[in-house]
Amino acid sequence: MGIGAAMSDYDSIDWFTDESLAKDPYPYFDHLRSKCPIQATAHRGVVAVTGYDEASEIFRDPETFSACLTVVGPFAKFLPLEGDDVSEIIEGHRHELPQNEHMVTMDPPAHTRERALLMRLITPKRLKENESFIRDLADQQLDQIVGLGRCEFISEYAQPLATLVIADLLGVPEADHDRLREGFGLMGGSTGDLRDEGSDYQLNSMEWLDDSFVGYIEDRRREPRDDVMTGLALAKYPDGSTPDIMAVVRTATFLFAAGQETTARMLAQALRYLAQDPALQDELRANPERVPNFIEETLRIESPTKTDFRLARRAATVAGVDIKGGTPVMLLLGAANHDPRRFECPDEFRANRPNAKEHLAFGRGIHSCPGGPLARAEGRISIERILARTRNIRLSEDYHGPPSARHFNYEPTWMLRAMEDLQIEFDAA
Repeated sequence: MGIGAAMSDYDSIDWFTDESLAKDPYPYFDHLRSKCPIQATAHRGVVAVTGYDEASEIFRDPETFSACLTVVGPFAKFLPLEGDDVSEIIEGHRHELPQNEHMVTMDPPAHTRERALLMRLITPKRLKENESFIRDLADQQLDQIVGLGRCEFISEYAQPLATLVIADLLGVPEADHDRLREGFGLMGGSTGDLRDEGSDYQLNSMEWLDDSFVGYIEDRRREPRDDVMTGLALAKYPDGSTPDIMAVVRTATFLFAAGQETTARMLAQALRYLAQDPALQDELRANPERVPNFIEETLRIESPTKTDFRLARRAATVAGVDIKGGTPVMLLLGAANHDPRRFECPDEFRANRPNAKEHLAFGRGIHSCPGGPLARAEGRISIERILARTRNIRLSEDYHGPPSARHFNYEPTWMLRAMEDLQIEFDAA
């Protein structure tokens, strides 16, 4: 099916392969929701959830809906599943799924143990300490571009900042920062790339990062120091037991991989909206206390993660809709965040929207994004520093076209809402 599918095509269009949906998924979301906020699709046995309340209910029910498919969606090799209760099949084949050793795909009790380990690291005290690093790093990145009057914002500001902020939070030695940046730059396309639909998935695409952290953790267990990495290396589970080194390593690499990509895309969308609204730039400069809500509205209207997946362990009923055991359930976050039952005029960007923070961009329940407070801090500080050091932020018309014909390039992925680039121009303050 070609670009710009007609409304009549939406019943048969394939979310996982059609690039028109990567460019603009919102008409498709509206079509599904208009029929029912929980709707069976024509492909891969998937049930799509576009409703806010329905998605929230499923997020909050891990006993019925397993997170094992979060990364791979309906492409898990052990499908199809048969029977009203497939819990034993899930546990028997979980080790075959991508990222099965990372908490993002785990269910309780394994998830409970690993999340507790991570939250020992992401403490309010550590986040507060990290904020001064974010502010200094933001100014360092801006030092390199403000005088030029233009930049490709994602590669020259957002991605480097997001990667190094997490490196600082974890206590990665500064001498290794450039190596980590290089590693992320060479990782290739996003999970769920439409162009690689038929390729075999990797069980652990972050293996290169695991290897880096093994050395850090082994060193700190041998010779503890007064640093963040030592705290991570010596952290205990809630029951007082000591985690295996790889469990600690994967806690760190999960935070790296989950945070740097989505945060960079969030920042890019924020700059896109600022660049298209000079009055909003002036309003936020004059009222910096409004920046946090501006970030929440950015997360709502352009959620960095479009799709999260759950697998129904057993037959269930949500909002009067029956879901069979073994069904892959696609939670469309971008759709839920545009649900008119929750958000007035949901397709309008309103920087002062009173309930913007109710969005599901960071999920809900036990799998809600643990890095959410960090992403919010990066967004707030970045926007404050960018507005303080520039004036007249605008999109490059040579690249993105005039206001009457804007165009943006999006990565062809069913999982992320990710602009490939954002060319902006500005004046130094």
